[in-house]
Amino acid sequence: MSAAVFALVPVVAATAPARAGDPPTVTEMTAHYGFNGRSGSIVDESGNGHTLRILSYQGGRVRAVAHGPGTALAFPGKCTRQVCPHVALQSGDSADLNPGDRDIAFGADVLLAPGQTSTGQNVVQKGYSNTSSQYKLQIDGTAGHPSCVLVDAYRPAIRMVRSSVTTADGVWHRVRCQRTGTRLEIYVDGVLRGRTPVPADLYVSNDLPLSIGAKGAYRDNDQFNGTLDNVWVRITR
Repeated sequence: MSAAVFALVPVVAATAPARAGDPPTVTEMTAHYGFNGRSGSIVDESGNGHTLRILSYQGGRVRAVAHGPGTALAFPGKCTRQVCPHVALQSGDSADLNPGDRDIAFGADVLLAPGQTSTGQNVVQKGYSNTSSQYKLQIDGTAGHPSCVLVDAYRPAIRMVRSSVTTADGVWHRVRCQRTGTRLEIYVDGVLRGRTPVPADLYVSNDLPLSIGAKGAYRDNDQFNGTLDNVWVRITR
C-alpha cells in the first residue's frame, strides 16, 4: 500500500442552515474531517489530533470536488474487475476514539449515484464485527439504504438499524448514527429514519484505527464508491 497525495481548492458557496439531527459543532466533536486541507494527510479539525493518512492499492486515490463552501472527497467508482483500485483514510490508534459504554454519535455527508451501489460500502468505522468491537456507518445493497452498526466487545452479536429511505439517488444527504443509552438511531437529512434497542452496557473498545471510505485498502475492503464530506465522531464524555 502507498500514500496518495491530493490537492484541494476551496470554493465559495452559501452554507445551509442548521436543522434538527445535524451534527454538533466542530469544537464539540471528538474528530471531524472537512477535507479542505492541501496535503497528503488530512487534519482533524476538532483539534484532537486524529490526523488521517491516505492508503491506496492498485492506483486507488481520492479526488477533491467542490461542495458547499469548500471541497469534498470523491472515492474510486464502482469496479467489477478482478483487481480494482482501492483507497481508505485511516487515523492512528487512539483510545479516545473508543466510546466504551458511553453515548456516541457519528456521521457524514454522502453523495452516491444509483448505479454505484454494491453489496457493501463502508463510510466510517472503527473495529471489525468478527474480531473486535465496532461502530460503523455503511451503505449496503442495490437500494442503497444506509445503516448503523454497533458490536459489543464481549458479546459478538451485531446490533444494526437501517434507514427506511435510500441515500443512493445522486443527491447529497446528511447521515447520522446515534447511540443514546439503550437506543441506536439513524437520521437522514435531520429526520429519524430508524431505531433499534441496544443493551445499556454495550461496550465498544478496540486498538484499531478509525477508517473512512473503506475498512482498509486491501482487496476485500467494502470500498465506498461515492463522495464524502464532513465526516465526524462525537463521544459524550
